[in-house]
Amino acid sequence: MDGTLVPWADATVHATAHSLHYGNAVFEGIRAYATPSGPAVLQLQRHVKRMFQSCSVLRMEVPYTPDEIEAAILEVVGRNGHKACYIRPLVFRGPGALGVLPKDNPVQVMIATMEWDSLHGDAAVQAGVDVGFSSWRRMAPGTHPSMAKASGNYLNSQLVVQEAQRHGYAEGLVLDVDGYLSEGSGENVFLVQEGTILTPPIGNSILAGITRLMVMQLCDELGITIREARIPREAVFFSEEMFMTGTAAEITPVRSVDQHPFPVAAPGPVTARLQDAFFALVRGEVADRHGWLTHVGGASA
Repeated sequence: MDGTLVPWADATVHATAHSLHYGNAVFEGIRAYATPSGPAVLQLQRHVKRMFQSCSVLRMEVPYTPDEIEAAILEVVGRNGHKACYIRPLVFRGPGALGVLPKDNPVQVMIATMEWDSLHGDAAVQAGVDVGFSSWRRMAPGTHPSMAKASGNYLNSQLVVQEAQRHGYAEGLVLDVDGYLSEGSGENVFLVQEGTILTPPIGNSILAGITRLMVMQLCDELGITIREARIPREAVFFSEEMFMTGTAAEITPVRSVDQHPFPVAAPGPVTARLQDAFFALVRGEVADRHGWLTHVGGASA
């Protein structure tokens, strides 16, 4: 909390903190994986860079440098003795003026770590999940900054996933303001059609996911064609496979949409190839040829 290690129970915030009232906070979701060389944080620098970019959009000046934030993340993971964990940095505005305009509210920084399996459970990574289209839409351009990982954006995500689970689905699929496929409540989405992967572009009100970028990089390595395209709703039902990605979700196959199963059992062959390549890298089973991992002991593999 603000540069000092404190016990979990003492990591408190005042009830008048500006971000609590107005949602103008920025956060990241980061994972550390257990590897033969000890815990390693996945894409540490890229996550911290995105956090600073998001803060810039919200005009929040972080009172630490990126290097200091990265060092603090590694310290908290190490001090908590995790072999693997989920990491949550949060930049928020503290107490002060209570009007909408944040005048003298201090910018504060919190970093917490916790043990957390894959978002939908480890079994879902193998068996897949059932999803359904949501009645909620993603924000239109010029309303909310969808590329910023801002807390306020996730009110929309909460509505999506709550509705999905009321209908018996693990997750909801969201369309953008024009009716094209956008993303899940907290995951990017990919379709497989005749061996080619399709995924919505940045302009469809998606978060530019870091796991999404890693999947695109792996596709290039594996010789899998991937295209960014505006995807109409019905194109989902023309697909052989679908999967969702995110730091929390990792690479989760989708087995059905609106109770329509995909023609191949999840994970399909393309999804399975990407899962195998991804998990081998992040778990240190193969050489970290992309420099994705930062070991808690200090050196990148």
